[in-house]
Amino acid sequence: MIIIDLNEEQVEDIETRLSTFDEDHITYKMDGSIQIGIEENGKLIAGLDACITAFKILYVSTVFVDEEYRRKGIGARLIREMETRARAMGVNTIRLDTFNWQGKEFYEALGYKSVGHYDNTEDGYSEYFFLKKIN
Repeated sequence: MIIIDLNEEQVEDIETRLSTFDEDHITYKMDGSIQIGIEENGKLIAGLDACITAFKILYVSTVFVDEEYRRKGIGARLIREMETRARAMGVNTIRLDTFNWQGKEFYEALGYKSVGHYDNTEDGYSEYFFLKKIN
């Protein structure tokens, strides 16, 4: 046996195999994503990207607000709109992660519960993992 670098076709094959395996444990399918932003005078000043994974979970991969618009409720507005849309899609849990210099306190203030974290002192960061039940 040898370790190889996978090409795109092989990656797709492995992902298909995992999906087939997961079907024995995930008895329903949900698809969807939420990709929303806020504009001011035609300029995108904030945005959010999230997708449904398994078990009615929405994973938030990106939340960003331009610096001059931070601490003005714009991020909270995006999160509330995402939660409203997620409920309408049948989602009951939202998960996300953030680094220590990003939004830890922001997510806590919005009712997200920390379910774990780790500190990487060697590289100078901490990462936090959050969940929120929205049903």
